[in-house]
Amino acid sequence: MTTPNISARRTLGACAALMVGALTLTACGGSANAEDDGKDGKGGGKTSVAKIAISAKDGSTGASINKTGVKVSEGKLTDVKMTVAGSGQAVEGSISGDGKVWKPKEQLERGTKYQISATAKDADGRTAAANSIFTTVSSSNSFIGTYTPDNGTTVGVGMPVSFTFDKAITARKDVQSHIEVTSSSGQKVVGHWFNGQRLDFRPEEYWKAGSKVTVNIDLDGVEGADGVYGVQKKTVTFTVGRSQVSTVDVNTQTMTVVRDGKTVKTVPISAGSPEHTTYNGQMVISEKFVQTRMNSRTVGLGGEYDIPDVPHAMRLTTSGTFLHGNYWYNKGNPPFGREGTSHGCVGLADVQGAGGSTSAKWFYDNSLIGDVVIVKNSPDKTVAPDNGLNGWNMAWSQWTADSAS
Repeated sequence: MTTPNISARRTLGACAALMVGALTLTACGGSANAEDDGKDGKGGGKTSVAKIAISAKDGSTGASINKTGVKVSEGKLTDVKMTVAGSGQAVEGSISGDGKVWKPKEQLERGTKYQISATAKDADGRTAAANSIFTTVSSSNSFIGTYTPDNGTTVGVGMPVSFTFDKAITARKDVQSHIEVTSSSGQKVVGHWFNGQRLDFRPEEYWKAGSKVTVNIDLDGVEGADGVYGVQKKTVTFTVGRSQVSTVDVNTQTMTVVRDGKTVKTVPISAGSPEHTTYNGQMVISEKFVQTRMNSRTVGLGGEYDIPDVPHAMRLTTSGTFLHGNYWYNKGNPPFGREGTSHGCVGLADVQGAGGSTSAKWFYDNSLIGDVVIVKNSPDKTVAPDNGLNGWNMAWSQWTADSAS
């Protein structure tokens, strides 16, 4: 039989749970509670003053995958268990040294139901407990931005910070304001929206060589569109390497490589043919492949070519402009330094298999993702700023005018 005293204590415990829920956004329902265990002789029938706060509200369906955790005031956590609801799979985590905070070891999964059970003790040894069952924000109700460059990389001076979001963003100002890009050079960095899913950041001029760039992403919980919330919270840093800007002159069919203000090499090239001209403008190397396949059908040119092992290929545009090695040229009449023969790419003399000591291999080995390649004197138009990482072809006044900041 339950005695009146025990019943009273349980009633007090339930009220404590309600108070905890109100203060911590932990639900006040049947799964969240805090009560005196009455086993150590110190409680004297009094409720524990320890207050446990579980960040994810009990019964919620849009919990953060980054901020979920447990905190306690007026006491110390003694045990926290987090599992995937249903399967019981444990989620690893740890209690801080002062016993005040518990956090999961890794980011949670989107659209997953979890359960947290936590206990704590106050200074008198009285126990408090709290529980929460919740579901993290679903993929359909959240957005993620893939970005470049990667954390810890070293890039060329032309490399922008570029985000591509998996859903259209309508609250552009809110999203942009939660991404901060700074440089140790002190250069002012401004974001520019090309469309609802792409946001690039750059300074007015190329990055200063040797500078450190920090990207603070604080999108967790930011509403990017109606009912669609961000889930990312992290800091990314990268280093800007030496300055290398190479200029392709279509009139002379040569490329001049300038590193840190000094010309280090002039390389004969073969740009686009009169039928398939090469874009003018400032282009940034966005990808590098020792060998790659190039098929004309992928760029809308029918069956004109299909080369399975193009050596030393470096992408300059999304639409398919590369600077790459060429081993299939006419050996009796090499075009390099003489005439344009490509389908719009910039070709350098090379050998099949990407071996040997060739001008293409030299340039590949001496180039970074983010290096700038400028093409001039081509009969073609200037490359579009959003065709690759090529926002440098937009005037700074327009870049800043179309910023949401």
